[in-house]
This record gives sequence, structure tokens and C-alpha cells, in this order.
Amino acid sequence: MKIFIYGSGAWGTALAMLLVDNGHDVTLWSHDPVKAAAMARTGKNPALAGVRLPEGLAVTADPAGAEQAELVLFAPPSKLLRSVAGIAAPHVRPGTVAVSATKGIEAGTDMRMSQILRQILDPACPVAVLSGPSHAEEVSRRMATGCVAASEDQAVAELVQEVFMNEMFRVYVNRDVVGVELCGAVKNVIAIGCGVVDGLSLGDNAKALYMTRAMAELAVLCQRAGGQRSTCSGLAGMGDMIVTCLSAHSRNRQAGLLIGRGAPVEQALREVGAVVEGYYAAASAMSLGEKLGVELPICRSVYGILYEDNDPEKTVRTLMGRDRRSEFDFGWDK
Repeated sequence: MKIFIYGSGAWGTALAMLLVDNGHDVTLWSHDPVKAAAMARTGKNPALAGVRLPEGLAVTADPAGAEQAELVLFAPPSKLLRSVAGIAAPHVRPGTVAVSATKGIEAGTDMRMSQILRQILDPACPVAVLSGPSHAEEVSRRMATGCVAASEDQAVAELVQEVFMNEMFRVYVNRDVVGVELCGAVKNVIAIGCGVVDGLSLGDNAKALYMTRAMAELAVLCQRAGGQRSTCSGLAGMGDMIVTCLSAHSRNRQAGLLIGRGAPVEQALREVGAVVEGYYAAASAMSLGEKLGVELPICRSVYGILYEDNDPEKTVRTLMGRDRRSEFDFGWDK
């Protein structure tokens, strides 16, 4: 299959390598002609240190290369997806399958990434989502990984599954696009908070408490937005949250760790040295929660640390002092 990828960061590049391994004709697009030329010349992407790009991977700065593609993959940072999709739109033929590998909620509109693609691309383009616990550093080194291909159209989800799946990259299908995308976005917010917990040296008990209650909060948000609570227990939910909260590769966790150790937010974001998606998703999650009438105490706490200069230790004490309640919504037998 002829595949064109918009976004030459670590994730887009790792997926390009995977698709070349699967025998596809793959072109990777960068908005920066200098970067594209350097990648083509050296066979390296600085975002994936120590990884050699496959010889069969083409790299370009020309967005028109998508005109002959049967599938286009979008993997830019979430805040850039709309502009990248606008660049791509004139070159993506009607009927071409569009796949979002970007996790986030758009600031100002509260739109999910697939909604942006549907809004900008030709209406005849089927849209799917690829999400799950999948650090680019490990995928690029062909380490065992599992993801979810989500689409409202079963045939489209199964096509994406077939295109991406191999012996080291397992793909499951899911029709809950809403749940898969919200899990992928909000787990980044949760991971910043988990980093704060570690930065404060609060211990494993606190981390387990935090992650479990954060997932319960996310499940309510997904359901209220039209998704399925069960998605939160799968790869796109619990799986992605675990890896993002605990992995050394996680930029969101690293930012939270620095903040928990006393670094100002701006300094922490700079030190991470790459896009910290959870910083942007925190504001969007709060906006979406207010719109849907969902209480999000953990996301609200992370937002307060990031945007309102709230003290992390005081924030934890506030969470621990919330009113007593039942763990699950059920009635006592009389």
C-alpha cells in the first residue's frame, strides 16, 4: 500500500519505520525542508537517538506527495494538527483512508483529533484512530507493543489493523472512537500528576491511589461524552495510562517529576525539551468537563498546578481531604 505520513517527529518516524517493515511504500513528510533533507541524507532522526532509518523510507518536505496515497497518517503534535490537516487537504484524494496517531483535545473547540480531520478533509475520506501504550523509542527498536485501531466503520478499523500489525506490533480493533481518543488525551494530564506524586516522594501507595481514582474520573468523562466506560480498562485507557505514568520515556511524567521537585512549570517544560501534550490537554479537559457537567477533581488539581501556580503539596492534601464517598455507584441493600 502507498502511505504518506504527515509529521516527522519521533512518533511519525517510528510508525513510518514499522510500515516499511510491513512492506508498504512509505513517504514521511516534514514541514521543514532542511530537516527533511538532513533525514534523507543521514538516515537519522535526532528525535530517535541511535536509530537508523530504513533505506526504503522516503522523506520529503512536499505535501503534494500524498496525492497518490491510499492511506494518509497524521502524527504531528495536537496543537498543530489543524494546520497540518489544512496543508494536507488539497492533496488527499476523496476516499483515501485518514488515520490519526495524534493524542489530544483541541484548545478552544474541545474537538478530538478525528473530528478535526473530518472537518477539514474531504467528507468521503474514512477516518480512523491509532492509539495505545506505544512509546516511539520502543516501537522504533521493534520492541513488543500493542495498540488499538478505532473507527465507527468496522471495515476501516480492520484495514488499519491489517496495515499496521506485525509480529512485534499487535493491533486490536475498537469501534469506540470517542473513548479511545479521550483516553489518549487525558492520560497525559494524569501522567503529569503522577510525576508530581513521584517528585514529592509520596510513595507507591499514593501513586496507586492516584492512578486508580484518575481512571475512574476518566471513565465518567468518556461515558458522558458518548464513549464506553469499558474502553478505559483496555489498551487505549489503562494500558496507555500505565506506560505514560510510569515510563522513563514519558515526557508528561518527566515534567510532573520536575514540578514535584520544585521546578517552576515553565522551567520544567523547557527542561523536558519536547512537546508535553498533557500541559495543553489539561486546559482542554477542564473545558470539556465543564461543558459536559462532569466533576474532574484530579484533572482540576493538575490544571491548578500548571496554570494557577497552586502548590503541589497543598494540592495533594486538598485531594486527600475531599468528602467521604462510595468507591462505586451502587445502592446498599436494605
